[in-house]
Amino acid sequence: MDWIFLSIGLVGLFFGGEFLVRGSVGIARRLAIPPLLIGLTVVGFGTSTPELLVSVDAALSGVPDIAIGNIVGSNIGNILLIVGMSALVWPIRVLGGTLRRDTAVMMAAVLILIPIFWMGMMGRLSGIVLVAGLIGYLAWAYLKPGADTAEDDPSPMLPLWQAVAWVGVGLVALLFGARFLVDGAVNIARGYGISEAFIGLTVVAIGTSLPELATSLIAAFRRQSEIAIGNIVGSNIFNVLGILGVTALIAPIPIADRFLSFDLPVMIAASLALTALLLLRPQIGRVTGIILLVAYAAYVWAGQG
Repeated sequence: MDWIFLSIGLVGLFFGGEFLVRGSVGIARRLAIPPLLIGLTVVGFGTSTPELLVSVDAALSGVPDIAIGNIVGSNIGNILLIVGMSALVWPIRVLGGTLRRDTAVMMAAVLILIPIFWMGMMGRLSGIVLVAGLIGYLAWAYLKPGADTAEDDPSPMLPLWQAVAWVGVGLVALLFGARFLVDGAVNIARGYGISEAFIGLTVVAIGTSLPELATSLIAAFRRQSEIAIGNIVGSNIFNVLGILGVTALIAPIPIADRFLSFDLPVMIAASLALTALLLLRPQIGRVTGIILLVAYAAYVWAGQG
């Protein structure tokens, strides 16, 4: 039954994230919100909503290791797993100044977690700092958008009522999906003697990253490199500053030792590797994609203990 709950949760998160993004973009287009702001807020928050709901639900349910592991594992998986898979589908070409700015923000967000995790408790003050950082990033991106190579969306606009309906259906699916996923994952972890942190870092993290995975792979198939890589960088920023920040504001979270000693260093190393690839190479090719996937497999294997 627990595996059924886990499967229902994964399906709910996948379709819920898809419906929420589709409806949110439809509403934004109807209200003539600038495309850049749609990408940074509507789509960014939309694909990160599963992480938000799962982390908040886990924190309130007394399983903080899943709340933290979900975000840390999602960011590691976004870089090593999703970028790796996307590069195998089609080499990812590097963009210019805008993406470099966002990559720098991603690195700053990751590094700020070092003193927060070192304190052993992510309290409301830490939540305020992270959320304030997200607000500052959004304001900076809106006021100084940089080079915008995105084309206008040629697809027909949804009627406003239909877009609102998609948002409603997506939120309901995400809420139920988050509950089923957390309950199933916790019970499986306890039943098999697996740590809740490891379940959060792998099964739950990958499950909540399904919207990012689907978005990046579809973009790679369509040879839209800017969407494939921009989706990952933006999601990682929102995960740390937005999701962890909001979760800490709602329910302060104790930080297990393994996150500071093992998982956070892996996340920092993965983020540095992605930054180096974007700044120093013209594209992320298939060989690099294979290396990233092997690195992710090694991380999962090493993290079992």
